[in-house]
Amino acid sequence: MNFIDLRFATDVREIDLDTVDLSAPAPDFEPNRQYYFMAKARSYVRELSEKAGRPLTFFTQTFGCQMNARDSEKLIGILENIGYVPGDSEAADFVIYNTCTVRENANNKVYGRLGYLNSLQKKNPFMMIGLCGCMMQEPSVVEKIKQSYRFVSLIFGTHNIYKFAELMTLALENTFGGEKGSTMTIDIWEDTDKIVEDLPVERKYSFKSGVNIMFGCNNFCSYCIVPYVRGRERSREPKEIIREIERLVADGVIEVMLLGQNVNSYGKNLPQPMSFAELLREVEKIDGLERIRFMTSHPKDLSDELIAVMKESKKICPHLHLPLQSGSSRILKNMNRRYDKEHYLKLVEKIRAAVPDIALTTDIIVGFPGETEEDFEETLDVVKKVEYDSAFTFIYSKRTGTPAAAMEDQVPEDVVKERFDRLLKEVQEIAAKKAEGLTGRTLPVLVEERNRQDETLVTGRLGNNSVVHLPGGKDLIGKIVNVRLKECRGFYYIGELA
Repeated sequence: MNFIDLRFATDVREIDLDTVDLSAPAPDFEPNRQYYFMAKARSYVRELSEKAGRPLTFFTQTFGCQMNARDSEKLIGILENIGYVPGDSEAADFVIYNTCTVRENANNKVYGRLGYLNSLQKKNPFMMIGLCGCMMQEPSVVEKIKQSYRFVSLIFGTHNIYKFAELMTLALENTFGGEKGSTMTIDIWEDTDKIVEDLPVERKYSFKSGVNIMFGCNNFCSYCIVPYVRGRERSREPKEIIREIERLVADGVIEVMLLGQNVNSYGKNLPQPMSFAELLREVEKIDGLERIRFMTSHPKDLSDELIAVMKESKKICPHLHLPLQSGSSRILKNMNRRYDKEHYLKLVEKIRAAVPDIALTTDIIVGFPGETEEDFEETLDVVKKVEYDSAFTFIYSKRTGTPAAAMEDQVPEDVVKERFDRLLKEVQEIAAKKAEGLTGRTLPVLVEERNRQDETLVTGRLGNNSVVHLPGGKDLIGKIVNVRLKECRGFYYIGELA
């Protein structure tokens, strides 16, 4: 067998990892360096599998947003490349939690699960536990894990996820090279400007995929910890995005979701700046791609150019997620959102004029510090005027390290709960009325999976992102079919093939 020195290899994606020359030094450039460590980790996993007398399994649990979900697909791609096989529960040989820290209860979920994992680990000498994602970017969290959860093998954050293969190799060496559990592998970066292309990804769906177009956030909303844990904005080169989507389409993908903390500010930091609208025009040209989605859009950066592209496009889905957060201009200023109520409502008018059948969804926070009844009524007023197709409603969660956490006039819990219930009722009544208006129409649906409750049905999504259940078999999965919407049941439809 001819062994390959990755310091001199091109197109490493095509290389058989078993042919990598591990006696040569690791390359000092990416992505070749990570493929070298995939090969090294693969040799360790093979040895452990022989000792165990079976293949080693892995299990991933993703908390939080679609950015995290896409990151988890990258973790899975690398784990499968190094020889782990998917397990169906946390009773696996390697368990990794990709964490979220937007709200405090997300942190508490992770701590709760770690105790359970410790009991499983005591029964399995081959088990390792990994933690990554936004929660790991908080120094107090890492310190707590170091003190109270010494059985965790690997900890890393959001900025160096591309190094997963290298970190996994080190964790295997630290865990099984000496006394088991004696050394934790921890690698947390405060920030980065690095973007590494061409690493393995294992998609959840064969026919649709998320595509990161940028990372990080520059907005620093006063309640939000994301810029502190995801870092400053950095955009991928458009040619790399187009190349990735073209490969996905060649592999059967017909729908992509372009992902970023604020896609509307895409391209500002590129050597040759490019607007998000210009990127969408280029993505639209890709043959074989049938649907384009994107999120999340910040109202302050949503341009007339982008609205025009959405109007002209034959592929962009008629759905826009446009976070409001509050309808009060005073609260919006305290939130550092950099738009006011009037600007938001004018934006909605422009969007609806350009794309009349568009579905608008949003995020709303109730109980931000200093919120009065008058402020809350302003939020209700926007909800009634916009008539959202759905809304994610949240009770304000104090996040240590954000400006809002130190603000005075924190709203009493009972007041917040009462307002939250009123908002939820209003949102649900409007959404149900809007959904009912589509009953009887025939619309295209991308069928995504077998229905989980009734095996005679399949489940898919309209262009506006609404869920539809209809009779059918697995032969429909991954296809766009015309469906007559027979009945609306609140937040989903029962349909039939037209």
